[in-house]
Amino acid sequence: MSGSDREKLRQSACFSVAPMMAWTDTHCRYFHRLISKKSLLYTEMVTAPALVLGGAIHLLDFNIEEYPVALQLGGSDPVQLAQAAALGAERGYPEINFNLGCPSDRVQSGSFGAVLMKEPDLVRQCLDKMQSACDAEITVKCRIGVDDQIPEKILPSFLEMIEDSGIKRVAIHARKALLQGLSPKENRDVPPLDYLLVREMKKAFPGLHISVNGGIKNLTEAKQHLSGGLDGVMIGRAAYHTPYAVLASVDSEIFDDEYPPSALEIGAAMTHYLEKHLKDGGRLHQVTRHMFGLFAGQPGARHWRRRLSDIGSLRDAGMADYFALLEEIKSITRFQTELETA
Repeated sequence: MSGSDREKLRQSACFSVAPMMAWTDTHCRYFHRLISKKSLLYTEMVTAPALVLGGAIHLLDFNIEEYPVALQLGGSDPVQLAQAAALGAERGYPEINFNLGCPSDRVQSGSFGAVLMKEPDLVRQCLDKMQSACDAEITVKCRIGVDDQIPEKILPSFLEMIEDSGIKRVAIHARKALLQGLSPKENRDVPPLDYLLVREMKKAFPGLHISVNGGIKNLTEAKQHLSGGLDGVMIGRAAYHTPYAVLASVDSEIFDDEYPPSALEIGAAMTHYLEKHLKDGGRLHQVTRHMFGLFAGQPGARHWRRRLSDIGSLRDAGMADYFALLEEIKSITRFQTELETA
């Protein structure tokens, strides 16, 4: 990868949508890209064994319109990770992110994810192999610590190892991962957030591009982190559940670019993608399940969510159902506008 391409990725990483299992698939990313042209998008975590041993290359599929988009890999075998990174780079991913933050039982049983923060030497081997295997930029997503580790002690040494390996960008989920006693869901909410520690890490490692992740609910909070000295902000659940509310102003307020179309125009813009998906044998719900929150905070939000859910439950749901819903939202929006101007 050229220096200019790396710099473009670095700029995009100023704001990113976090990788989320079962959520940030290719349909979700296409939808998010219509709202924000500039944000960096991530795939769901793809495991190296699934690609290398299972031959599940279809997990790497994406639309060219999703760029800039990064592939997140999970694994603990340096050779497998190198092979998986090479496969991702061959298919056009400019960034390969190494998952060192996921706390799920399935991930732990495979000895990868957050549990690897206990094995920095193995992490170093994995990073070295991945960087040698491809030209894509290798990045890291981690926690501030795991279980009984003391974040103020472990995180600086961990980041020092990462920086010494040649890694330039890190996203830090500002919570510990408690692998014993908490579910994956609880690990996203229960351990306290320590944004101050992440900011201190940026001061200690000025050469690293550091993004903060965890608990950030809106663009106002994101801008506070950026003005506080961090290089980037990564938002997950809020961007998924309220995509337009979170992403609509990113391009104008973070990247100094144009405002996006309205939520209604985004809904209309998805019709071509939906038509192609149905023509290829897919079901409407496989795409529209990611769109429930499009109108969150706007007139018609509840109607949109309910009707979209109803339509998705129909096995033979088609574009006529979707077009009818768009017309219903137009009517609701028009009525609300008339009330406000009366």
